[in-house]
Amino acid sequence: MPIKTIYQAETERLDILDKDGKADSSLMPDLSRERLVEAYKMMIRIRKMDEKILNLQRQGRMGTYGSIRGQEACQAGIKLAMDEGDWTIPSFREHGIQVLAGIPMHQVMAIWKGDERGHVYPENVRCLPVSVPVGSQLLHGVGVGMALRLKGDKAVAVAYAGDGATSEGDFHEAMNFAGVFKSRCLIFIQNNQWAISVPFKNQTAAGSIAQRAHGYGFPGLQVDGNDVLAVYAGAKKALDHIRSGKGPYLIEALTYRMENHTTADDHTRYRPKEEVEYWLDRDPVKRMKIFLTKKKLWTEKKEKDYLEQVKKEVEDEVKKLEAMPPAPASDIFDFMYETLPQNLKEQREALMSEVRQ
Repeated sequence: MPIKTIYQAETERLDILDKDGKADSSLMPDLSRERLVEAYKMMIRIRKMDEKILNLQRQGRMGTYGSIRGQEACQAGIKLAMDEGDWTIPSFREHGIQVLAGIPMHQVMAIWKGDERGHVYPENVRCLPVSVPVGSQLLHGVGVGMALRLKGDKAVAVAYAGDGATSEGDFHEAMNFAGVFKSRCLIFIQNNQWAISVPFKNQTAAGSIAQRAHGYGFPGLQVDGNDVLAVYAGAKKALDHIRSGKGPYLIEALTYRMENHTTADDHTRYRPKEEVEYWLDRDPVKRMKIFLTKKKLWTEKKEKDYLEQVKKEVEDEVKKLEAMPPAPASDIFDFMYETLPQNLKEQREALMSEVRQ
């Protein structure tokens, strides 16, 4: 008996805005002038926050930090397509999307300072805590998507990861569960070309991450992750597919990590200078600014005024961060169990006795 083909499709690639800010008019998404400007403002806000946190780390005022410079279009583009009720399931490089989702900037900074109170989000924010173990959050995202389907909730869970996470077993388990149980989940992979010092070409023999989705029975789409318009259009297509009850979707956003993997890393030891310069010429913020300027939607005066506004916001958030009183040492026990086991009660008492000395 012949095997029945359940799912078969080609992998698409979406590009709208080239590196020089010229758009393919036939592919332009239906975005108002105001929304186009909003997309650019989102990217500026993310970049300025990122620059400040990086400077704080170098001054010894922040812990080890993973920059998102170069990936602003990925996070602004997908946020523009998401609904308020959608869930964000982040890895450790989604602080841009977290702020855009409504988490106060100083709380995102607190996470990178090692303060878990940064994960105490406002009530209206649907976001899970940052997941540092590579790839684990994809399983969480698929699980949230399965719960949404069972509850009849029209929201979508968006689970984020980098290209390195797709080399983990967790990625394949998440993909399999997503396809089998038709999870209301969008798996959003920011392929920034490097998993610390391992280049993408050494991570898979497949032509793309997007095409892997077909093996699990659902669509995959590759977009230019440095083109905020392509990311938005691709995300909108994927989210509409999921909302209509057709099951999960995978997007691979091709982008580039312009800074080190984290501040504990030195990318000049393994990345060719020519490669970095190639991607710098494809800066997502720069190309959107050129596009808006050509459309007469943005001027240098608007740029200057908005940069001053964002600078003030970021500095005010740093003040809030550094005004936070130290977390009680007992927090590591008090938020672990509803009823603390006896052995941990004894450890808590010993710790508090030592702290009081």
